Amino acid sequence: MNKKLAFYLLKRLLLGLVTYLVVISVTFWVMQFVPGGPWTKERAMSDAVIQALNERYGLDQPLFIQYLRYLGRGLAFDFGVSYKYKGREVTAIIFDCFQYSLTIGAIAAILALVVGLILGTYAATHQNKLLDRIIMVLTTASVAMPSFVISLILLYVFAVNLSLVPTSPVGVEGIGPYILPVIAESLYPTAYITRLVRSSTLDTLGQDFMRTAKAKGLPPRRILIKHGMRNSLTPVITYFGPMFASIITGSLVVEKVFQVPGIGRYFFLSIQNRDYPLIMGTTCLLALLLIVFTLVSDIAYKIVNPRVDFD
Repeated sequence: MNKKLAFYLLKRLLLGLVTYLVVISVTFWVMQFVPGGPWTKERAMSDAVIQALNERYGLDQPLFIQYLRYLGRGLAFDFGVSYKYKGREVTAIIFDCFQYSLTIGAIAAILALVVGLILGTYAATHQNKLLDRIIMVLTTASVAMPSFVISLILLYVFAVNLSLVPTSPVGVEGIGPYILPVIAESLYPTAYITRLVRSSTLDTLGQDFMRTAKAKGLPPRRILIKHGMRNSLTPVITYFGPMFASIITGSLVVEKVFQVPGIGRYFFLSIQNRDYPLIMGTTCLLALLLIVFTLVSDIAYKIVNPRVDFD
């Protein structure tokens, strides 16, 4: 590892740590100013019971003390016990539900990358042909259409109408229940990657070095793969890292529609229930993954494009 790379990694890790602390801080203070509290929805709860619960979970302490405690727990990724799911550690809940989001998200991300590269490259090499126009229309519609609309259409057509897959993956074995959530989560990134690849490939095909390679008599496929793809991939690499981090932490809408017991659904429920520890845990997980995969993406970009120096 050269000195420039080591210094770059150290700088980015420190920046990532600062970003992570900012996320913890903003999340904590936003929770304090949201109307209501963790015991608001509990029925017939006396002031004495509320006071006892506040003392048990440390909510009777001054806000600054609570804030420092959350900072320490955030750095250790230990957020204590959930308010809603009695006796369950937040980290245990996150681990259990993250398995579903990770599986669906990873498959969706890989599918989006592969299909996006194929469609984008084909559209660029067949510019203004019929299939190019069809691909552009479909990708534009996928980008513009809200995820809850796509999810409901898939659910109605393939689960309710045709009965090809179960309507809910909860308690159902096999891969069938996860087909529709994977498709729903992969459509937007597939469309976005397709458009990125098409645009960057068209730009690359017009460069002087591509014309030189053609003049030398090299086969078109070899020119495209060896000389064109490397340059066309750079914007995809920049996008793929943050996209992968976001998609594997679960889509709130997709998991809600398909009743996937993933982290996106638990994040929604934690806000609904004012479950502060679970809100902090899920938010910090997303922030941590986003920081890590953005760093990996930036490093990969600099490796693929050696003209960009580590600074």
